[in-house]
Amino acid sequence: MSATAERSSEAAAPTAGADDLFPTPTLGSLPLGARLILRCRKDWRAAAVCAFELELGRVVLSVASPSGHTYRLRRPADSPLSLDGPVPVLGQGTWRAAFARYDLRW
Repeated sequence: MSATAERSSEAAAPTAGADDLFPTPTLGSLPLGARLILRCRKDWRAAAVCAFELELGRVVLSVASPSGHTYRLRRPADSPLSLDGPVPVLGQGTWRAAFARYDLRW
């Protein structure tokens, strides 16, 4: 006597999509002080979240300049981030190819 188990399509549990389990992170979802890589005009720079402008829906970033100084940028809080391992990246492209060296002492 042989028994075969057949599964019907109704019995299968619905599966959630990857987007439902892991939503796309946004710039506004990062905590204060979080580090990220930011796409500037022609290179990639290190940045940190330094303030939130809640009434305007913007995030203020402190960006490291190649001259050794820092400056601030404001970006919308709903800007999508991509992740390169644990590193959040704001912008499109390959950041490792054109990452700006901003402090020659290290």
